[in-house]
Amino acid sequence: MIINPENIPNKTSSNYPEQFKPLVAGRSKKRLGDAAGLKNFGVNLVKLTPGSCSALRHWHTKQDEFIYILSGEITLVTNQGEQTLTAGMAAGFTAGVADGHHLINRSNAVSVYLEIGDRTSGDQVNYPDIDLVANDSPNGWSFTYKDGSLYTN
Repeated sequence: MIINPENIPNKTSSNYPEQFKPLVAGRSKKRLGDAAGLKNFGVNLVKLTPGSCSALRHWHTKQDEFIYILSGEITLVTNQGEQTLTAGMAAGFTAGVADGHHLINRSNAVSVYLEIGDRTSGDQVNYPDIDLVANDSPNGWSFTYKDGSLYTN
């Protein structure tokens, strides 16, 4: 199916608990994979404004992730430290590897990248820097503390 990204709405909301939403307020996504009717993996065209993060630093138990930088300069933060990525560079994050990662736009211009991930059900997302875990279920994502108790704001 051919799609025109210009006709796909920007998703700017986040399902994070309220206190974490400001960190990703400058992120907007166009869900290209959904628009194309893809079932097994998602593809998002993401714009990240200066000072914003792609997500909280995290890693997935079951879902692989891949990013490809289209324009701008962005900082990748992992357990190994920080690395600057520019247009044409890519990074992959293997499911089950406890290497928390996220992107921060520390430049003065908007950065654009493709975000690709599989849709394996029953995934869990771990956030190594904070007391938070996201759990995938047939009813959607829910958040708990690391001890398994329901997350409250």
